[in-house]
Amino acid sequence: MNGADTAWIIVATALVLFMTLPGLALFYGGLVRARNVLSVFMHCYAIACLMSILWLILGYSIAFGSGGSGIWGGLDKMFLSGVDTESLSGTLPEILFFAFQMTFAIITPALIVGAYVERVGFGFVLTFSALWMLLVYAPVVHWVWGGGMLADGGIFGETGVRDFAGGIVVHETAGIAALVIAVFLGPRKNQTTPPHNPGLVMIGAAMLWVGWFGFNGGSQLAADGGAAMALTVTHISAAAASLTWALWERIKFGRASLVGLVTGTIAGLASITPASGFVGPVEALIIGAVAGILCQEAVNLIRNVLKIDDTLDVFAVHGVGGIFGTTMIAVFGQGTWAAQLGSLAIVGVFTVVATAVLVLVVRAVTPLRVDAETETNGLDLEVHGERAYDISS
Repeated sequence: MNGADTAWIIVATALVLFMTLPGLALFYGGLVRARNVLSVFMHCYAIACLMSILWLILGYSIAFGSGGSGIWGGLDKMFLSGVDTESLSGTLPEILFFAFQMTFAIITPALIVGAYVERVGFGFVLTFSALWMLLVYAPVVHWVWGGGMLADGGIFGETGVRDFAGGIVVHETAGIAALVIAVFLGPRKNQTTPPHNPGLVMIGAAMLWVGWFGFNGGSQLAADGGAAMALTVTHISAAAASLTWALWERIKFGRASLVGLVTGTIAGLASITPASGFVGPVEALIIGAVAGILCQEAVNLIRNVLKIDDTLDVFAVHGVGGIFGTTMIAVFGQGTWAAQLGSLAIVGVFTVVATAVLVLVVRAVTPLRVDAETETNGLDLEVHGERAYDISS
């Protein structure tokens, strides 16, 4: 065990949890109508709790167990069987590696929340998220990070896919799942209401930006120059994408918005995530600068051309950003085209099919969408019996 590595990953684990609670919750919560903000908080918080338990019971074993195959990790580490304070994963206590990866298992299904806010059933959220994490996310983790079929020595030969911190594992899977659910759900009855609190959106985005240092820097799994570089390029990409998003808004619409600026930040962060361990500052500047425009155009494509109500643009920002960043690894010569594009295709098709099947199964058990009256009145009061704001006081 290395003490410095351990100390850094303890901090990184806290930072990644901070991304979901409260970062993502505030970012998404500020974007919806005032009558639905608590439902967003409820979704993010409940998912964090449920994924933590499921990661302990089964998820970690599926992803990182050693008793399976190239498809899954087996059941040998259920309930952390055989893992104690003396067990190591590289230079880290394995229990810490478990906790660090658990925070990734929390934020990935939480990202999908943005696609179905303001109209989804709470029972569906929990049931779907649980099954999706175990049957989609955890196997993909094994394929890419757990020595499975897409890793080195797998189906792409000696040099497998390069995905440093989750362009495929986190952002592609969550983005595609969000799009599939949005198609099944159909559009909201009212899509014209602006974000109820852009200030909350900015605060949440700022927390995500800080937390992302743990997300990407921590994925080095060591306290060294590689972690420092990953942290630095993460920041450069976020800054560049923020500015190009705002500039593109100004060119197209004559003004730059706060919500647009900070959405550009998230686009830059998602895009650099897979490449953050393989590129330097100049490449990060290029990735971020392109991402700010590319993801904004993807928002327009999904919303206005395809007419899909992915409410908070999960696919356009996270899905497109993660896919773009994964491809840029090959562009900059840090991975093979076959492994990068092939893995994107395999995981993409698997995610579409598995997510669609899960939606069909879960909605047969619990309603996918709330009734029209609940949607009109807002999920906060109708589903959870609470209001975010007391306007009478």
